Amino acid sequence: MLLALIKSMRPRQWAKNIFIFAALVFDQKLDDIPAVQVTFAGFILLCLLSSAVYLMNDLGDLEADRFHPKKRFRPIASGALPVNVARASFWVLILVVLPLAFWLSVPFGWIALAYFALNLAYTRWLKHVPILDVLVLASFYLLRVTAGVLLIDVERFSPWLFVVTGLLALFIGLGKRRSELSLLAEEANSHRRVLDGYTIPFLDQLIIIVSTATIMSYSLYTFSAPNLPGNHAMMLTIPSVLYGIFRYLHLIQVDLRVGSPEELLFNDRPLQITLAVWVTAVITVLYVMPA
Repeated sequence: MLLALIKSMRPRQWAKNIFIFAALVFDQKLDDIPAVQVTFAGFILLCLLSSAVYLMNDLGDLEADRFHPKKRFRPIASGALPVNVARASFWVLILVVLPLAFWLSVPFGWIALAYFALNLAYTRWLKHVPILDVLVLASFYLLRVTAGVLLIDVERFSPWLFVVTGLLALFIGLGKRRSELSLLAEEANSHRRVLDGYTIPFLDQLIIIVSTATIMSYSLYTFSAPNLPGNHAMMLTIPSVLYGIFRYLHLIQVDLRVGSPEELLFNDRPLQITLAVWVTAVITVLYVMPA
């Protein structure tokens, strides 16, 4: 039962919360130990809060998940984790994490509360509204970045990164909807009602628009953000971003790979290498290369 509970908490999904470190990295505070400690504490709390949200979602989607080709194997849907245990675990996490979030930082606490409230609204209503559903999913990433900004004394964090993060998250969300539509085909609406408001051609058009905007916004950030080194070396990271976006498109449109973006990342070596190259390049430009 403990293993089933841990699986329901989705440890793999915790990777999404790494966006809380954006302010720490891009504000060049990786050598600021107190800032690192408070950001890491915020990361842990966000991971636990997101696990509570996953338990809430699985409880809310229980009947639909039992007829889903993949989700029926989830612990709650399969019966491996009793509903009463899942519900109790959810309340324990909420009643522990939210007070700790306010104790860590009052602004961070409000972001955590907003994250939970928006997830609740998403689970009950917003996930059934086409277009609005992916916009809300993108907002969760913006809240993670904002949480990181509010936890430390930010000096040089560029607003451009909010734009890039929002567009990238929207791109990922649209890709996820396309994967779901491809996986479920004619039965899509019976598993997730919002998919009835999408078609693959429509999603492909949205993906083209958002991926183009993402690339343009990131490129503009690399040479126009006032907090970056004056030698414009950050432009060297653009090829990694281009390849990462193109690779993701190749996976969902050519290889017809299905699954969440996290599953694709954990199972695709080229994407993993691209991410590692990008992170290395960013750290080198911000912390090693002379301005």
